Amino acid sequence: MNASDYLQRSTLYRKLIHGPYGEFSRVYAARLSDQGLGRQCTWRSLSLFRDLMDWHVGNGHDPQDLSEVHVDRFLEHRFKHWSPDSGDRSALRRLLAALREEGLIPAAAPLERTEHEQIVDVFAAYLSNERGLAASTVESHKLLSHRFLLEVCPAGADGFAALTPETVIGYVERHALDGSADSGKAMCGVVRAFLRYLHLKGFISVALADCVPSIRRWRLAGTPTFLPPQKVQQVLDACDQTTAMGLRDYAVLMVLAKLGLRASEVAALNLDDIDWRSGKILVHGKGRRQAMMPLRHDVGTAIVAYIRHGRPALPCRRLFLRMLAPHVGFASGCAITMIAKEALERAGIHGYAHHGAHLFRHSLATDLLRSGASFADGQLLRHRSIDSTRIYAKLDIEKLRELSLPWPGGVQ
Repeated sequence: MNASDYLQRSTLYRKLIHGPYGEFSRVYAARLSDQGLGRQCTWRSLSLFRDLMDWHVGNGHDPQDLSEVHVDRFLEHRFKHWSPDSGDRSALRRLLAALREEGLIPAAAPLERTEHEQIVDVFAAYLSNERGLAASTVESHKLLSHRFLLEVCPAGADGFAALTPETVIGYVERHALDGSADSGKAMCGVVRAFLRYLHLKGFISVALADCVPSIRRWRLAGTPTFLPPQKVQQVLDACDQTTAMGLRDYAVLMVLAKLGLRASEVAALNLDDIDWRSGKILVHGKGRRQAMMPLRHDVGTAIVAYIRHGRPALPCRRLFLRMLAPHVGFASGCAITMIAKEALERAGIHGYAHHGAHLFRHSLATDLLRSGASFADGQLLRHRSIDSTRIYAKLDIEKLRELSLPWPGGVQ
């Protein structure tokens, strides 16, 4: 039973709409219905709303004064008497958003940002607007640059004048081994970009970006992890296509395995990105780049089956939606990676260095290379740099060994 069916029969809802918070109740119930929540979630959301409003008004506040501050205090009070539910905060966040859209409560008060946060916010806007970085990358850069700023300039902008190459090098040396070589390299890159930005905007007078040392790592030292074609098919066959979730997961895996898209690119796909007449699909890649790719017949068939028999009939234009309400698109590629990991686990695929969506991209590239495809220009995988594609050239070493001639006279 969905929210709409439940609301027609609910005694709780009838009491709410005829009570002192009637208008609030109608607006919130409409939001719950639009997002396709189930009966249990709708009942809990309305019960939580009733308890919040009773507590809010009982403490001498007007209903129209409701805000995040009151919600936080209510939850703090509630958790002293009942066990917290993981969905309570998101349910009340949904309530505030619905009431604000209808103008029933004031807009959210702007949060007071520290000077460090304000500087990092401006840096993030630069990365997003001028550099075209993805939202997830910008958030990662914000976190790393904020940590750097707090440690080397605790006084904020007033401490910029005291920044020296020794300060920057010391910071990198202290934190280079906090994680893996990749995370250390990423940290150095963010610090370098942040210092370059500060110099560009006149916050610091010395170009300190060149002082950031690099994390030593052999380029192209390894080879990409990949699955042979029969194991890729094993993962696909393990999807239960008699269920809505199985149809979605199968379509997601087909896009990963047959088109080689990244997890973030799959999550960003919209219904409007597919041109069924020409058999092409528009891919929104890294750095806001877009590319038209051929849509294979088997991939298109999997997508059609999901749309017809598994995808909720909602106005959301995202291709792949959450199975649990609210039925919206995925916030990032992390959900696609989880779908891939669960599919590998379900198929009993173990023992590989990577267990995620990128494993299917590597597998497709390896299979195509061994079938005679050329990655010389990097267009097939949509790499910006040819170095990103060059690593696949190492995969044919066994084939080269098979073709090589024995040394005359044998090995002595």
